[in-house]
Amino acid sequence: MNGSENVAEIFRNVSQVTLVQIVLIILGAWGIIALLARFLPMVANRITGRARFNVLALVPVFRLLVIVAAAVMIFNLLIEPTIENLIALLGLIGLGLGFAFKDYISSLIAGMITLYEAPYRPGDWVEIEGAYGEVRAINMRSAEIVTPDDTVVVIPHLTVWNKLIYNANDGGRNLQCVADFYLHPDHDGRQVEQILYDVAYTSAWLQFDQPVSVIVQEKPWATHYRLKAYPVDPRHQFRFITDLTLRGKEALRNEEIRFLPSPAYAEGSQPANPAVHAREK
Repeated sequence: MNGSENVAEIFRNVSQVTLVQIVLIILGAWGIIALLARFLPMVANRITGRARFNVLALVPVFRLLVIVAAAVMIFNLLIEPTIENLIALLGLIGLGLGFAFKDYISSLIAGMITLYEAPYRPGDWVEIEGAYGEVRAINMRSAEIVTPDDTVVVIPHLTVWNKLIYNANDGGRNLQCVADFYLHPDHDGRQVEQILYDVAYTSAWLQFDQPVSVIVQEKPWATHYRLKAYPVDPRHQFRFITDLTLRGKEALRNEEIRFLPSPAYAEGSQPANPAVHAREK
């Protein structure tokens, strides 16, 4: 007897199954799920604080329990409850779960490798799959990062297999920030360089034991100055860039040095994400 015949023998003769009972079980499960989906949010809206979120979190839990209970009842109607049938059924379920959870298991294994290789640690500022933020926690399956907009992003460790991971400070407190200035080409470059150095060295956020540099590149539309420096703490990176930018513009305008827009701004496209500048080396 081949494998397909073994599987077919698990199920009872369809003529012996009460189809009405199966339909009633499905309708009853659907009704209970719909009732819970309306009742639990109503209860949650009457309470405040963390308890409200705990009640809302019960909705998918109860829905799963109802579906599992309905599936067990239907299987009991369709399958002869013998040892041989249960073993064959468990084998099929195990095979299905193996395919369904292969990514989950891969993430668990990648999590173990992450603990050993440490491509990111709690406190690191990383970019993974376009999400940039501080690593808040490293769990067995995933890592949690908090973006500058205070949004939590959960990233499975599976990404370490085939994705690029940008780590801005790599376990330390040194994270280089960049403030950009686009100036009219008709100006004294040495004067601008000295002004930007003064702006950096007078910042309250500056880490003095790290170098400060000014990089100049001539563009067709403007002279591009990049003021590079390190904040005292990586968490201060956006305040530091803001401080350098605002005081730099003020100092340059006091010397009547004209600014020009970047090409992205001139063409009406979105400006670059400031987080990109914060993690440039």
